[in-house]
Amino acid sequence: MATTRTTFTLDEELAEQARKLELNISAAAREGVIAAVKRALGEADREAYLRYPEDPDDFWDEAQAWGEWDGDGPGSDA
Repeated sequence: MATTRTTFTLDEELAEQARKLELNISAAAREGVIAAVKRALGEADREAYLRYPEDPDDFWDEAQAWGEWDGDGPGSDA
């Protein structure tokens, strides 16, 4: 995986607490960005669904769940 160097600003008091706790600030920032991206993608997906909700599909009313097949298809004992 390719990486890129990024600079960010951190409150001095928070940075000092992180150093005292021997936290890896780069790793913590990376974890924070990952969480923020996941959250933003989830929100974007939800907003897209709300803009274009799925319509009911009559096919699924007639579809059978796996294991409930009563025809002569694969896996049947008939």
